[in-house]
Amino acid sequence: MTVDIRVIRAGQMYRYYLRETVVGDGRRPARTPLRAAQEQAGVPVGRWMGRGLAALGLAPGEEVTEAQLRNLFGERGRHPHADRIEADRLTQGASPAEAYRAGALGRRVTVTGVDFVFRPQPSIYLLWAFGDEETRLVIEAAHERAIVRVLEWIEDEVAVIRYGTDGNYRVRPPGGLVAARFRHYEARSGRPLLHDHVLLSVKGQRLDGRWGSIHTTVLHQNTVAASALYNELVAAEVCEELGLATEPRTVTPGRRPVMEIVGVPHGLIRWTAQRSDQIAACLSELEHEYVTAVDDGGEPKYLPVVSERARAKLNQIAARKTRPPKKDKSRSLAQLRADWKASAIRTSGVPADVISSLLEYARAAAAAIRARVAVVVDIALAAVDVTATVFVMNNGGRFHRRHLLAEARRHLALVLRGRRRDPGLDDQIVATAITAHCLDISEPTTVRGLEAGYRLYTARWALSDLPARRRPPAAPDPDRRSPADSGETPAPRPPGQDAGEWDVPRVQLQYDRAVLAGAVVREQLRTITVVRGRAYDVVAHQQAAMPEQLLAHEPADPEHDDQDDKPGPREALDLAALRALRDSRTDVEALDLTAERLRHLQDAFTEAADRAHTTMGRYTHRDDAETPHPARRDGQQAHRPQEPGPPRGREAGH
Repeated sequence: MTVDIRVIRAGQMYRYYLRETVVGDGRRPARTPLRAAQEQAGVPVGRWMGRGLAALGLAPGEEVTEAQLRNLFGERGRHPHADRIEADRLTQGASPAEAYRAGALGRRVTVTGVDFVFRPQPSIYLLWAFGDEETRLVIEAAHERAIVRVLEWIEDEVAVIRYGTDGNYRVRPPGGLVAARFRHYEARSGRPLLHDHVLLSVKGQRLDGRWGSIHTTVLHQNTVAASALYNELVAAEVCEELGLATEPRTVTPGRRPVMEIVGVPHGLIRWTAQRSDQIAACLSELEHEYVTAVDDGGEPKYLPVVSERARAKLNQIAARKTRPPKKDKSRSLAQLRADWKASAIRTSGVPADVISSLLEYARAAAAAIRARVAVVVDIALAAVDVTATVFVMNNGGRFHRRHLLAEARRHLALVLRGRRRDPGLDDQIVATAITAHCLDISEPTTVRGLEAGYRLYTARWALSDLPARRRPPAAPDPDRRSPADSGETPAPRPPGQDAGEWDVPRVQLQYDRAVLAGAVVREQLRTITVVRGRAYDVVAHQQAAMPEQLLAHEPADPEHDDQDDKPGPREALDLAALRALRDSRTDVEALDLTAERLRHLQDAFTEAADRAHTTMGRYTHRDDAETPHPARRDGQQAHRPQEPGPPRGREAGH
């Protein structure tokens, strides 16, 4: 995810933020004013944001002072101007206790806020680091506007104030929330990493004017949906402003692909992933220690598998163990960008002309993709994909609306390839998924359980014929010793496999099964009324979400350029192109393609394309007589509702 969350507590944790986070993750010298420390660190000052600032007498974009931070986050939730309010009350003759209460925002709390960290995808901040000044400003503006939009979504649809006995009553903060934003330019490794820390206060005002506390658990639950929205907004604005496009790339086999700017070399992204390599190496050692335990008698014993939950915990431990120390000296942004470019040219392995002209390379690659990939968003088909993926990815097939919303935003980012979408399209997909494919299984015992965000769903259709989950590898034999202990020559390992991985049983990741499940369910539902009659839409929808390596290329024949195109299964995929995906880093790599699956996919896609062309030819005379599809302002093809008329297809007996 590109949005992380961490709670802020009054006391030692707040002092950590005041010493280091607000000055660009550096070391703030003792007794140095905040503004001076930020200037020495080369980072901009913090800025206030949020609609709740009006109730506190603050304005968006106003500079954050140290006294305001101390009162709101360090003094257990007091007014940012509590010192001035308390002094005024004392001047008016109030007692010290009354003056202190006047500067409080409701009850004192221990958790005073949450820290949201927003960072774009690596290909975007690489363009920010190596591009010219105009490119840098465009990316920073898109980054800031996406943060504002995500905060507005949190204020309108996520944040709730708890009050009453045991917090049974919950209400949206009508006045909005209050947050302080701090900009950072680099990672701990010294590589470029544009990111902002948004310190969101838990204090919110109710309709009666009283101040309450935001329920932080709800913020944690919706972090994935917030991350998906932020990624989509940043990529769309950057691509539209700079003429770019996105493509799916697999980072970890078995996990969902990430959307990166096409044309940015993977070698540059690996150059920025120094911390990731260190964490991965440490994680491999921790997993080996996890499954190989020693009991009290000194005998080795083996745990069954490394579950996905255990893997996440071990990843956090590996991140802490490999965390480098803070930087000692600070540099300006201009100096940082010059040093980054020199370091990338020297150590990344990417040619210098590519790094110097990275934006031009990305624009050329984007033009090729925009010319070949037709963007079609079909809400009915998107609802099928989203529901199937969420059902498989959640153990037991039980999920909430927020899971569907996060997956819908990821699906739109995959299909749109960096184009802007109409507002509310993600909500339409979620509404269609809930209405057509989800069954409400919630049993509310309180009034809160009746709210839409707390409803519990599962899929309506049966998944008996979906691809079965692959069994995890069996636990290693306790009598079998490690190759290092046997004295024998160890067997050759696959490239990139660390020592000790030969006997680490892991639970297989579920995304590959979710992708296959979506295809199977979509095929099952092709004859249902909501999808019937959309043969062309199915092909275009699948093509939009398809890596460009799978798109069929037209042979270049100058001698026959004047001839008309012959009808044929143009959407049929090339088996050689599918095999070539083994060496590429696209989302189809998550399917764990084998020779048998390649043949199965080839046959399935060819059959679907033939059916699509047959249906298109059947209704060619009808489509020619109707008005063409209206074009949206963002270049997407809009779909017309089905017009009532005589039955067609199977209903007509064809």
